[in-house]
Amino acid sequence: MNFVKNLRPKKILVAPLDWGLGHATRCIPIIKQLQKSGCTVTVAAQGGIKALLETEFPGIHIIPLPGYNVQYSASKRFLPVKILMQAPKIIRAIRREHTWLQQQMSLYGFDAVISDNRFGLYFPATPSIFITHQLFIQAPYPWLAALIRRINYRYINRFHGCWVPDFETGNTMAGKLSRPAKLPAVPVTYIGPLSRFDSLAPALVRYEWMIILSGPEPQRTILEKKLLAVAPKLEGEILLVRGKPGSEEVITAPAKCTVVNHLATAQMQEAIASSNFIVSRCGYTTVMEMLCLGKKCFFIPTPGQTEQEYLAKHLVQQGWAYYCEQNEQLEAHFYRVKNTFKFNLPPIPGNRSLAETIKNFIKLLEIRET
Repeated sequence: MNFVKNLRPKKILVAPLDWGLGHATRCIPIIKQLQKSGCTVTVAAQGGIKALLETEFPGIHIIPLPGYNVQYSASKRFLPVKILMQAPKIIRAIRREHTWLQQQMSLYGFDAVISDNRFGLYFPATPSIFITHQLFIQAPYPWLAALIRRINYRYINRFHGCWVPDFETGNTMAGKLSRPAKLPAVPVTYIGPLSRFDSLAPALVRYEWMIILSGPEPQRTILEKKLLAVAPKLEGEILLVRGKPGSEEVITAPAKCTVVNHLATAQMQEAIASSNFIVSRCGYTTVMEMLCLGKKCFFIPTPGQTEQEYLAKHLVQQGWAYYCEQNEQLEAHFYRVKNTFKFNLPPIPGNRSLAETIKNFIKLLEIRET
């Protein structure tokens, strides 16, 4: 009887955070690997993330789950204060999603929960995994960083394990963010970089610059306007991907600039392959994907997001990417990216860690049923 029971497909709930699209896109390879392993995957999402994952996985079961709905400041200076002021709202959202999960468990009986940075999606009686690359969270002040780490670990330690999308040894993509001196108390597994893309085949260059916008408003729109303003001064064709899945909005752009609201994975990969340079935010998912594809990147961190600012500086020190701040004159930096900066892109081996981690995780679920 136990042998027959173990053949039942495991029901897994995957829930990405709603701060930008990066948490959702890095869940794509996880969902694919789970499905490849015979699991039945349900996604918790709504809004743009729901639209993105429906495009990637037609017919997948999606349960609406409100996000944290964090609002960002238009000013870098006041962003930390604005985020801090929303702490009570975030805590309430965490409590609501924990209650929500209890209700969904009674309805669907999930065998496991995989939460990408959603702190409330743990269930004591069911294996619950927390995904993050930020074990050390950047903050403007040391005392604040220490406080945030204590809070971060308090939540992570409520899960059964923590998966970190980075290398465990050698040069890491996230630097000290993923390899702090002190780890959480729960088991930590480094699952290698996550990318929804396969290796790029050689392609004819169609675009000199591919701009990929993402992240929270109003900063996404602020950067979009700055890039559209500088676009007529750039040499070569430009592709602008606005990062707005499900939107039918049409904007005015220079003649040599092709604009799309969103591209599915296959189309995005084709566009990346046919572009010389990638211009984007320095969100960690984008960093992983572009380095895995060996692309020359010009990163513009979201103002006030200390994580992105740290990542950008870390990558420049390695020679892996170029960056500037959003408030600088962008035209001069475009020139440096193309003509003077020396890229030293690292060779990124195929990620066998994720497949092995998923395999071991499913074995654990099967053992629990025997």
